[in-house]
Amino acid sequence: MITLRTSRLVLEPPTVDDVDAIAAYCADPEVQRWTTVPSPYTREDAVAFLEHVVAPGWRDGSEESWGIRLAATNELLGMISARRALEDVGYWMGAPYRGQGYLVEALTAVLDHRFAQGQELVRWECVRGNVPSARTARRAGFTYTGEAPSRIRSRDGAYPDAWHGVLRRDDDRAPKPGWPEAVA
Repeated sequence: MITLRTSRLVLEPPTVDDVDAIAAYCADPEVQRWTTVPSPYTREDAVAFLEHVVAPGWRDGSEESWGIRLAATNELLGMISARRALEDVGYWMGAPYRGQGYLVEALTAVLDHRFAQGQELVRWECVRGNVPSARTARRAGFTYTGEAPSRIRSRDGAYPDAWHGVLRRDDDRAPKPGWPEAVA
């Protein structure tokens, strides 16, 4: 397991001490709307996430999942992960911490880590209309590559329309043109 640090944040694997915070954040209607977390989301779902996603992902190297923590208080703000097979990143932020730049900061740390590990590109996607997620990806330097079905199955088994982007190791990290109007 790997810990990443930024000027304001510590990214480290979530633990059982985070179960209640994860459950509360994932019960938020906005997290439910834009992600594949179970709905309704319970404390048992948070425990299952730690036991069946986080722990095996770190153990077999398939997925690195970090809790995003405020360095000054160690408070859990959200989650971010990088999956090897899909070469992608995914994230969510607790409602009290949105709009403060924490997610871009965390995403940049994860991107730097993945590129340092030899990954050549990182993919990103969100359900069409998830403007906050798209703005985060744009600010981190992703190039918008268009709208297509998601590569990730939703709770109902469908592959919803999604916005897609990519960032290559050598790309300039400045925001790129070409994003949907609501994002830019």
